[in-house]
Amino acid sequence: MAHDLAVSPLAPAHFPTLAPVAGVAFGMTYAGIRYKPGRNDLLVALFPEGATAAGVYTKSLTASPAVHWCRNAMKAAGGQTRALIVTAGNSTAGTGADGDRACRAIAEGLAAQLGCAPEAIQFSATGVIGEPFPAQTLIDALPAALESARPAAEPAVWEAAARAIMTTDTYPKGTTHTATIDGVAVTLSGFVKGSGMIQPNMATMLGYLFTDAKLPADVLDALLHEAVEKTFNCITVDGDTSTSDTVQIFATHRAGHAPVTDAADPRLADFRAKLYAACLELATLVVKDGEGAQKFITINVAGARSFEDARTLGLAIGNSPLVKTAIAGADANWGRIVMAVGKAGPLIDPNKLSVAFGGTVICRNGLRVEGYDETPVAEHLQGRNIVIDVNVGVGDASATVYTCDLTHGYISINGDYRS
Repeated sequence: MAHDLAVSPLAPAHFPTLAPVAGVAFGMTYAGIRYKPGRNDLLVALFPEGATAAGVYTKSLTASPAVHWCRNAMKAAGGQTRALIVTAGNSTAGTGADGDRACRAIAEGLAAQLGCAPEAIQFSATGVIGEPFPAQTLIDALPAALESARPAAEPAVWEAAARAIMTTDTYPKGTTHTATIDGVAVTLSGFVKGSGMIQPNMATMLGYLFTDAKLPADVLDALLHEAVEKTFNCITVDGDTSTSDTVQIFATHRAGHAPVTDAADPRLADFRAKLYAACLELATLVVKDGEGAQKFITINVAGARSFEDARTLGLAIGNSPLVKTAIAGADANWGRIVMAVGKAGPLIDPNKLSVAFGGTVICRNGLRVEGYDETPVAEHLQGRNIVIDVNVGVGDASATVYTCDLTHGYISINGDYRS
């Protein structure tokens, strides 16, 4: 799977150098959950006592037992955490009560070795849905993962951690930012996996952010939900919301700033901005690794009644197979944009509708622009980065949605997913 696929042409030139986060350590090993030897498939992240966490999860009604475990355990622990376990190859979704028991057994297995409550352990699993989860196989591999644990201080450790959680991803995805709180520098680094089954509704998408900031769980929760709304919740590859979508943030409290107890505290302005930037970067990296993707598409929708309406319209465009295949074929078929916004649901004014590709306006006030020359549009559509601007003419709200084209590669990957 992941290691057999050609690297996306939209991939960055290299994995970034992620800044160390004091108090975080990563351990990785091969557990044999699904993949053949030659790659790690189990990641354990360790945090000091007093660390806090928050998460945003899938809204799918078939959410996996691992998602339920994370939600319930984090609530029971009051946002306190000691470790995160992530494994790739086999989801816990579609496994019923056996999956619930597997999650508890895995958390208890690591908790016994760390001397903490099972609820202080977060657990995510990504991969094939409906296969019985090999809990004992994972538990047996935990000692090796712990023995390999090293502080998150070296770039190679970060990249290895990001690679350990990949499934059909063709490259590891990471980001790092430095913010200030009370004039004190704090670090925010993290990584994400995701390539298909992507339209988070908080793909199969798992994202993890780590910071040394001294922030309680309720503050982390408010900041993360705010950041996710206009980043991870504004991307789509195929319109499918995973059973396992999870984005979490972990804070080690090792930074030297004064405590912050309110998400509205103005001292958090820079951290809030950097968290948004980190989430946006990771979210768009997922789209750029969309299964079979050859082009990255930015869809700017303006003139809507609300942000939610604008986002819905943008996702309707971004999820349309007709739009996505037209972009794949460099076809400037703006009628497909008209179709997509018309079916989406939110109010639009077809007599004020405008559409532009790459800054060239094709449609204005619902009609093709007089004297329209398709040449610059055709040139734009030959590139890797496509921009579509739409104004629906009924309000002042806007949103930006990110997606990719739809190629034969998507069919090939998903036709062979379980093989």
